[in-house]
This record gives sequence, structure tokens and C-alpha cells, in this order.
Amino acid sequence: MTQNLKGKSILLIISGGIAAYKSLELIRLLKKAGCTVRCILTKGGEQFVTPLSVSALCEQEALTEDTYKMDHIHLSRTADAIVIAPASANIIAQIAHGLAQDLATTALLAADKPALIAPAMNHKMWHNPATQANIATLQSRGHTIIGPEEGDMACGERGLGRMSQPEDILKAVLSNIPTFQHSNILKGRKALITSGPTLEPLDPVRFIGNRSSGKQGHAIATALAAHGADVTLVTGPVALPDPLGIKTIHIETAQEMLNACKNALNTKETVDIAVCAAAVSDWSPTKLQDHKIKKRSGKTPPSIALKENPDILKTLSTHKNRPMLVIGFAAETENLAKNAADKLKRKKCDWILANLVGQTGQKTFGEDQNHVYLITSSKTQDWKPMSKTAIAARLSEEIANHFETKAIQDAAE
Repeated sequence: MTQNLKGKSILLIISGGIAAYKSLELIRLLKKAGCTVRCILTKGGEQFVTPLSVSALCEQEALTEDTYKMDHIHLSRTADAIVIAPASANIIAQIAHGLAQDLATTALLAADKPALIAPAMNHKMWHNPATQANIATLQSRGHTIIGPEEGDMACGERGLGRMSQPEDILKAVLSNIPTFQHSNILKGRKALITSGPTLEPLDPVRFIGNRSSGKQGHAIATALAAHGADVTLVTGPVALPDPLGIKTIHIETAQEMLNACKNALNTKETVDIAVCAAAVSDWSPTKLQDHKIKKRSGKTPPSIALKENPDILKTLSTHKNRPMLVIGFAAETENLAKNAADKLKRKKCDWILANLVGQTGQKTFGEDQNHVYLITSSKTQDWKPMSKTAIAARLSEEIANHFETKAIQDAAE
């Protein structure tokens, strides 16, 4: 697998933290995979590893505030991928807020591609709402976050905050290289993405909903935009910021999501790609109560009559202005392959991304990792566990390849 990294140019930024020593091993692994590695060592990073050791492993001079004389724009633009490992809470905050206070943050601000960020910090710093808000901001902009891991820390405490192992970061670079490298292969294509949950109100207070975080749908929208697609994102209520540069429509109910999708199809411009990643509620109450349904002690709980919600995926698949490629998601609790294949036929879509949910010890909703299978009428691919950002990157590559192949076939006819 690492042969896919041969000849790639990696810009590695080492910020301050005891985990900086792991970055030396990461350099060795990247070099072994055939990469060229340029390294920026921040002032904080120099407190833990020396420019001499970094230079020796990179086989070229480590870049520091005191030695760097080149154009920082050229430095970030010529890299195939940018990796920040370790990424301290401080540099994460600087990137999120667009600060350019040193060589590293100036190069990142001038970059034309997202970065792979491996956080490393005290567990309290990681869980601080400010850090989590910064992480959410970076993810919305297409950056990939790997880790942190749980374990003992140099400060003597234990918790979530240790930098991921160099081997895992190498795998993440391999998985995400298509996302790091912006392309225009989908330029001129319009994409419609649904994301997040739908909430069906019972009364002014309560609703029927689900645990969808929107992380997968938002990541897909970002990845397709990175390939040049003109993306419209229709999202239910989520805690994520809107992806930058992407038209985002906010809805709450399944009917509102359907209306937004149909409006997107009923324009003069053709929608080429539809990805239904939203977790749409299957049912909604037949009647919305005007007032809060009261709990009455000792009495039978009220019965709630439900009606079936519209089928958004099937509607898009059978619409008169059907997108050329319609992709659905199937979250199954059992019989994954059979249920997903049945859904593919029933919904009349082209591809299904299926995953198991609700298994003992297994989480999907709200997590950064997932394990999906790509199912079409002719093949089933096990994509193995990876980050949702990596899944979005791989899906966008599959979509790009699909349209590239179609263009070649059309030209040959």
C-alpha cells in the first residue's frame, strides 16, 4: 500500500510537545515509503527535538525561524500533503483563527490544501470547549484529525491526549492523500448532499430524532468541493459549523429536507451527483400537539399515532431530473450485505455505503471513525475501518473516477 506514497512530497510541521520525539520515527517511515520530507520545526518544537536530528533524517535542512529564507507560499504549495505532528493546542488554535505568527502558521495560512493534524496535549486541554470548537472548525474546512489516543502522559496524568502512533499517521496520510491534493476533476459538476438527522416534532418541546452528528455528510460535501464540484449541502440540526464555500441549507424535518432536495433538482442547472448521507426519521406524528404533552402520574402514557415520512433517496432516484449518480447510505443492525443489497434495488439508486450500527462495544453516530462497505449492482468493497474524512476522500475519488470513465466512454462512441 505504501507504494502509493512513492515520490510524494510531505511538509511535516513539528510543534512543541514531548510527543515531538515520535515525529522522528514518522520521518523515517515517510522516507521508507518513498516520500520526500521537508520539515518545519517551530520554536516550541526545537525545545524537544533538535534541527540537527530532523535534518539528518529528512536528508535536507530543517526549516526554522532562524534558518528559513525561501518563499513560504512556494513551500506549502509544492507539498503533496501537509502533516502537523504533534499539533499542540496552541497551533490548533492559531490555525483555526487564521493567525500567521511564525513560519509554520504562515505556511499553513498560505496553503492550498487541507492538512492532516495529529493533536497531542494534556487531556483537560483536549476536552476544553475552546479546543473542541477549534477542532470542529478545522474539520469543517476539510482538515483531517487523527487521534488523540488515551494513555499515560508526561505530566503524570492519564487520559485522552497522546499523539497517535507514527504508523497510524502514515496510514492516515496514505488514506487521505486524495483529499490533500485538490483537483478539478469534478469541475462543472453539481452535487447535492444530505447530512445530519431530521427532527419530527411531537409538541412544542419534544421530537422524534436520532443520534446522527452529520460528520460523514459534511465531510463528503467538503471532499467533493475539493475536487471542484459545485456542492449544495442540505443538513438537519447538527453541532458542526457550515463548511466554508459550500451552499448550506438548514432544515429540521424530513419533509423540509425533501422540499429542499426537490428544489435543487427543479432548477435549470443539472444536478450530477446526489449523496444521501442524512439519517432521515422514518416516521413522524400524524398530529403536532399545540401544547406540551403532560406527564400524568399513575395514568397510561399517551398513544402517539405515526405516519411514514417521504422517502428522499427513492424520490431522487426516480425523479424526472434524476442525478446521473445517486448514492445512499444504509445503517444496519444485522444482515448487512443482504439488507444493503435489498435497499439498493428497492430505492433504485446506483451505490450504497453500508455500515453496521448498534453493535456491542461499537459506536458510529458521533464518532470520527467508521467501517463501511461500498455496494453496487456489480461489486461489494470492504473499505475497512477508517476516519469519516478518509471515507469521504475515498468516495469522492470513486465518484471522480466514475465520471472520468464515463467521459472516456462517451468520447469513444
